[in-house]
Formats: sequence, C-alpha cells, structure tokens
Amino acid sequence: MSIQPITRSGTFSANRDWLASLHGTDQTETITLDLSKMTEGVHVFASTDTTQPYWQVASGIPVGRITASRLFGPYDPEATDGRQELAGHVFAEAYFAPGAKKCPAALLWHGVVYADKVPGGIDPAKVAPSATTAQIRYRVKGG
Repeated sequence: MSIQPITRSGTFSANRDWLASLHGTDQTETITLDLSKMTEGVHVFASTDTTQPYWQVASGIPVGRITASRLFGPYDPEATDGRQELAGHVFAEAYFAPGAKKCPAALLWHGVVYADKVPGGIDPAKVAPSATTAQIRYRVKGG
C-alpha cells in the first residue's frame, strides 16, 4: 500500500463591507455559536465545493449570548433567551462541517459598523446601549 499525500490550497476573500472602521478589530474575543439558532441563507451558507463540503457562518452577523447555554446565536431584539442583548458581530467567516452543532468564531464587541450592510439586517434604534454588552457605533455607509 502506498500513501500519497494530497495538498490543496484555496484563496478566500473576506466580505467585511459591514465594517466601518478597524477600531476594535485587534481585540476580538473567541465565542462559540449555537448553529441550531442560525438560518440558512441568512446566517449560514453551504459551500459550493464538491470535493470538500463545508458550511460557513457569515461575517458581520449580530449575535447575542443565550443565557441558558452560554452559547451565542443571532441577535433578536424580540427574543427572551438572552439574544435580545447585542453581544457584538461575528468578525470573520467561521467554517464548520456539515451536521456540526457548534462553531467557534471571533466576536467584534466594540467598533464601528455600517448598519445598512449588516448581513440579515439590524435596526440600531432597537439596540439598547449598555455598559456590560457590545459597544458598537452604527453608521450608514458613506454617512
């Protein structure tokens, strides 16, 4: 039997149109996402790579911390499970295997974000300012 190692490389471009400033990008925190709370086509996307299937969490989605599990899910001002408090935005695309339940990610918890470019959308008027949660300032692209 002969073992032939295979090497493959790819280039990915991060889509961070939602990021309005580099402020805070050097101090992200590691979080764990609850993938069961994510919506396909809004928060997570399937790979088109037929040789190596994977999924990815979109960069920029707003997240809140689920009180019971301490995991993070999509921010929802109408939620009652902890996600109604904005914790920040997923800083970089996070990749995971099909069927995974959780995924590590980087959290941008303070900085400047273009509200009109946030994947899935966000209404800054519904984000309650807090000294203990995200410190995000929202702008309109070009504004």
